[in-house]
Amino acid sequence: MGIGHYLKEIGRGKDGARSLTREQAADLLGQVLDAQVTDLEVGAFCLAMRIKGETPEEMAGFLDAVHLRLTALPAFDQQTTVVIPCYNGARKLPALAPLLALLLCQQGVRVCLHGTPTESRRTTSFEVLEVLGYKRLLHVDQAHGGLNLVPTEVLNPELKKLLDVRRVVNLRNPAHSLVKLMNPCQGNALIVSSYTHPEYAVSMAQTFKLTQASAFLLRGTEGEPVADARRTPQMDFFQNGAMHTVQLAQPGALVSIPDLPEPNAADTAAYIEDVLNQKRAVPEPIALQVQHILQALKSA
Repeated sequence: MGIGHYLKEIGRGKDGARSLTREQAADLLGQVLDAQVTDLEVGAFCLAMRIKGETPEEMAGFLDAVHLRLTALPAFDQQTTVVIPCYNGARKLPALAPLLALLLCQQGVRVCLHGTPTESRRTTSFEVLEVLGYKRLLHVDQAHGGLNLVPTEVLNPELKKLLDVRRVVNLRNPAHSLVKLMNPCQGNALIVSSYTHPEYAVSMAQTFKLTQASAFLLRGTEGEPVADARRTPQMDFFQNGAMHTVQLAQPGALVSIPDLPEPNAADTAAYIEDVLNQKRAVPEPIALQVQHILQALKSA
């Protein structure tokens, strides 16, 4: 076994590296997630892929490996679960993915919000939800029909370790894209995913098409999969891999800036409570995102 022969292909630099097939990518990441390789090999894999960049076929293979090894949330009452991956956190803007999740729950939708901190000094969606009184699941057997707050290590501890490599080398690796694409649930699921840079919009869309996923894709707010409360982004819906643009991006200059809280957990949680209790209006871009997701669930 070992991944040295794969490293030889992907580690030749930006111009000399060769891409792996879907099957090879699945084997490579499978060995990493099974802890069959050394820390040195893991580091070499992360850096080689960071320089080369992942192809959609490689991402599909990595997803194949991840899905085989996830401790997935059980299905619940034949409901489609909306999956919201939260890994970036808030820096300058409030973390409003919890608001998106709770607005969907108010409509009877089952939600799986999963994640782990990947950068220091950011407010995470988990911190906001814990201020609101929600508890993290310790095991998938605790899953229910409402909002399920799931740490990545509950789904797969080795995937969490791969994400944590960033804290050592200060560079992202394929795991940071994988967690935004994966389906951690048994039964039907709709993945709400986001990108930070336009090139990722293309590669993520190609991966969703290749894997025939049911998913929502938009430019997120500081990397979180929630519409920017200030301006409506384009939103695309993938139904079994086929893409449909359901919302065009808001054109022109902003007419007004919404009154948003400071990006700390306490202020963000208080703001979300006010919105849920109808003391404040739902920001229009997020209201549109909720409606498009609800419509997508009818098609799923």
